[in-house]
Amino acid sequence: MDSQQTILIPVPPLFSFQECLWFLNRNYDDCLHFVGENFVLKAIATPFGDVLFRVSEHGGFLHVDLLAGVSGSGSRDFITGYVREWFDLDRDLAPFYTHLKRDGRLAYMADDFSGLRLMGIVDMFEALCWSIIGQQINLTFAYKMKRRMVERYGRHIEWDNQVFHIFPEPEVLANAEVDVLRGMQFSQKKAEYVIGAARAFAEGTLSRSLIDSLPDFESRQKVLVAHKGIGVWTANYVLMKSFRAPEGIPHGDVGLLNALAGHGIIAERSEKEKIEAFFRDYAGWETYVTFYLWRSLAVKPLA
Repeated sequence: MDSQQTILIPVPPLFSFQECLWFLNRNYDDCLHFVGENFVLKAIATPFGDVLFRVSEHGGFLHVDLLAGVSGSGSRDFITGYVREWFDLDRDLAPFYTHLKRDGRLAYMADDFSGLRLMGIVDMFEALCWSIIGQQINLTFAYKMKRRMVERYGRHIEWDNQVFHIFPEPEVLANAEVDVLRGMQFSQKKAEYVIGAARAFAEGTLSRSLIDSLPDFESRQKVLVAHKGIGVWTANYVLMKSFRAPEGIPHGDVGLLNALAGHGIIAERSEKEKIEAFFRDYAGWETYVTFYLWRSLAVKPLA
């Protein structure tokens, strides 16, 4: 890229870049972006080639500076769409905040977390692999495993004496060896599931376009769980983070259960009827209220 290029994206009402940066920088070693005081750097694959960009906020706009990689109108349009999707910029949060303010237990969130967007994982394959890696282990360990895999199988861009990693392509992970992933502390099953998912994408039996073509949440979930290693939790997480499905509640998630208990919504984790009733009250916003409950774990003392 001969010179730095900047894309300006107007921010919507009820948007907080700082709240979004907080989520991206929760003291975990995420190898797929770098967060500074008022910016985030990220490298991604595009149909036009790999690109490194920086996102910051100035005067009511997100400034997306293209730092390295391909240029051209096609890549600019792709990155604009990517950032809008990543930060969920096209969603009007006002109805959600109206919901929150009617709920005495959660009303404070509309002020304390004002402008927080449900940060997505635009690449469905990445979201699927990440949810498989993170099953039943703590996040710190999950991020270490992800870094090892990405550094071994992914591409990268070097810029300003830093290395910016890009998540591996399915075609590359499809040829990974279980024993190599085992050496990265993957369990046998997780290694098999990640490789199996990669092969499904490489062969075209699973894809974003396939899921997009299905008419409703239930049919999308059904197609996902038909693949080995994808249970309901994993399917829901992918539908939540990559497809913005409001019904994609990660039921059974420990953090979610802790937050529900801490806000007096349930007394015991086993109270499924109370949990279902709670989410019925937030119909259309189930995954958003989940995201805000996760956010609350960092600031609100829980029972």
